[in-house]
Amino acid sequence: MPGVSARGLSHEARRQLAVNLTRVVTLYRSILDAYIIEFFTDNLWGTLPCSWQEALDGLNPPQTPSEFLENPSQSSRLTAPFRKHVRPKKQHEIRRLGELVKKLSDLTGCTQVVDVGSGQGHLSRFMSLGLGLMVKSIEGDQRLVERAQRLDQELLQALQKEEKRNPQVVHTGPRHRPHHVVRWVDPTALCEELLLPLENSPQSEARLLLTGLHACGDLSVALLRHFSCCPEVAALASVGCCYMKLSDPGGYPLSQWVAGLPGRELPYRLREGACHALEEYAERLQKAGPGLRTHCYRAALETVIRRARPELRRPGVQGIPRVHELKIEEYVQRGLQRVGLDPHLPLNLAALRAHQAQENRVVAFFSLALLLAPLVETLILLDRLLYLQEQGFHAELLPIFSPELSPRNLVLVATKRPLGETFSVLETEDS
Repeated sequence: MPGVSARGLSHEARRQLAVNLTRVVTLYRSILDAYIIEFFTDNLWGTLPCSWQEALDGLNPPQTPSEFLENPSQSSRLTAPFRKHVRPKKQHEIRRLGELVKKLSDLTGCTQVVDVGSGQGHLSRFMSLGLGLMVKSIEGDQRLVERAQRLDQELLQALQKEEKRNPQVVHTGPRHRPHHVVRWVDPTALCEELLLPLENSPQSEARLLLTGLHACGDLSVALLRHFSCCPEVAALASVGCCYMKLSDPGGYPLSQWVAGLPGRELPYRLREGACHALEEYAERLQKAGPGLRTHCYRAALETVIRRARPELRRPGVQGIPRVHELKIEEYVQRGLQRVGLDPHLPLNLAALRAHQAQENRVVAFFSLALLLAPLVETLILLDRLLYLQEQGFHAELLPIFSPELSPRNLVLVATKRPLGETFSVLETEDS
């Protein structure tokens, strides 16, 4: 379940929504702030109201977008050259966001799109070579930029071959490959390279549209600040992620309204929980089976670790393969080895079996935390929306991706002049 878009609400209603969200988050903070691996060590089940325990105790876990109906690995709405080297999730994302950016660019008269945090350039390639936009791609990792440039050339060659095979399909307009720049964007300062126009266009004539596909942590905040501070930036289309990487303070809260609310604090654990994929876990619940026992096993391991080394809390445990095939004591032994403890420590098998018998309780508690997590994401995104509106800009949060494929599925769209009802034009028809 993604965050709530708040689409169609008045400014005052959005402020009230922020108030309500902080109240609910405060009310259930003990669930949101809990680590499931401490289920037994911190008696998390005992923190729930007795009525909740009674309702949940008897429950057992119950025994895609249209473009992937024909082939789950290939979007039917992207041509073959644009699908190569791109996983289904990313195919869906670049098509949907690229089409929205194209519409927004046309509506606002932008001359150039800047893709910030462009990675291997999949979105930039689709926008430039597929949709005919002038695109600058900014990425801080030199290796990713070099790969993006190789993929640009490979795609151009594929498109040329396709045109030779199908001469009746004529490409209209010039093809512009994206212009790649290696540059880290400092969230606390303006990036001059980001604002420079392509080619020899005069600076005064440039109208930029900033976009970022799952721009991580403070990078999404940097996009908002460039939009608000720079007159040459006319529009914004930003999809955020990795909220736990936001600077504290600095990355949240941004708006004066949310900054003044009691209960606004979102520590690391709450922001990290807001990045989980509820739909993916719901699918696991529907399939039921032994694959759900991982959290229970890990929580049982934590009790053994605490007895052996009380000062060692929540250590990282590298993935243990095929957990569902292991007995709980086998999992614990492998886990002890991975955290540098003796795998042959004497184990209380009766206690481990008692923990294993509470597997459904662990699943229920974790499900509660996942159900509440979208409230945190909504508060973060609503804060960004209010931040822009407080400065007189026009902004909306629009659902853009299928949450089953891409849980962070809301795009923050902003302009410096009113678009009125045309914000609805930005929503593509399918999901």
